[in-house]
Amino acid sequence: MNIIGIETSCDETAAAVVKDGREVLSNVVYTQIPLHQPYGGVVPEIASRAHIEKISQVVGDAMKGQSVDAVAVTYGPGLAPALIVGLNAAKGLAKSLGVPLIAVNHIEAHLHTPFMFDAPDDAAAKLADPREIGPMLGLAVSGGNTVWIDMPEYGKYEVIGETLDDAAGEAFDKAAKLLGLGYPGGLKIDRISAAFRGRFPDWPLVPFPKGRPRDGVTALAGLPAELCVSFSGLKTALLRHVQQNPGLLSQDAEKEDFGGYSVPPAVAHVVASYQEAIAQAVADRTRAALKRRRCSAFVLGGGVSLNEVCAAAHVPLLMAKPKYTGDNGAMVAGLAFYRRNVSGAAAFCADVSPSLQIGLD
Repeated sequence: MNIIGIETSCDETAAAVVKDGREVLSNVVYTQIPLHQPYGGVVPEIASRAHIEKISQVVGDAMKGQSVDAVAVTYGPGLAPALIVGLNAAKGLAKSLGVPLIAVNHIEAHLHTPFMFDAPDDAAAKLADPREIGPMLGLAVSGGNTVWIDMPEYGKYEVIGETLDDAAGEAFDKAAKLLGLGYPGGLKIDRISAAFRGRFPDWPLVPFPKGRPRDGVTALAGLPAELCVSFSGLKTALLRHVQQNPGLLSQDAEKEDFGGYSVPPAVAHVVASYQEAIAQAVADRTRAALKRRRCSAFVLGGGVSLNEVCAAAHVPLLMAKPKYTGDNGAMVAGLAFYRRNVSGAAAFCADVSPSLQIGLD
């Protein structure tokens, strides 16, 4: 069964055709990063307009030479103006083709990415059917989400921990803006950090806070504090560090190449320290979650590295190819083969759900 998936939850216009939920036959992504860079973040109105301009071309390119048996689309969570474009396009396409429409959850789709493959010899192709793998722990890390999920079986989800404010991706973007690195911040911070640590492995890092919320705070909403994270204190600590070191962002400071970016060594030092604080916060929560119950696998939907944590817990780490860690249509089409949050006549009447929770049908 071939399904075309359409994804417009934020600033990527994406579409892909996936066979039987796992084999990616086509994958097209138009990124809007250049449009949002002048503003230091995603502007919903600009994102929506760009989706409108590009959706037909992206879907058309994804469908070239492909026949489809169903249309899948993200209906939440995400930016409402952006989601509307994708949902309406999917409804029109399904109607015109006379095929079923399936609406799926964006976060759940990220957790499906490790099971997708491009060729039969890919590592993911050798994985068992996801429905045959026992209890799993999932972690969805994307621009707007950082959430730990208990998966007693495939298609069953329970949130056991999450960020109480910004997601990790948002924390990176805001730090990059403060440090003059521009938007988006994740990739720049990652590369600068890796280059700095490689060149100065023994240089002590700035002891930024790891974001552990206090037990009993209202924002936890009943979730255990050890599985939740708050990055507001970390961002404040970064701001104070910059304010206390006025020469840090001086235009006269000598710059060096760190991971392909020209920055002063002092800035690279702060970047590495900030990145380490976020990475350790995520690793600590994952380590705690893996101790709570015996899992057959850890499913990672996002671009972070937790190899050491999983190795220590003796749990296989399942993660996607780099090109599927960001928003894409393949994850939407893949999930739709197995799990249909909204389908049938209800899908054509569905509206977008910007705050959609995981695990809801």
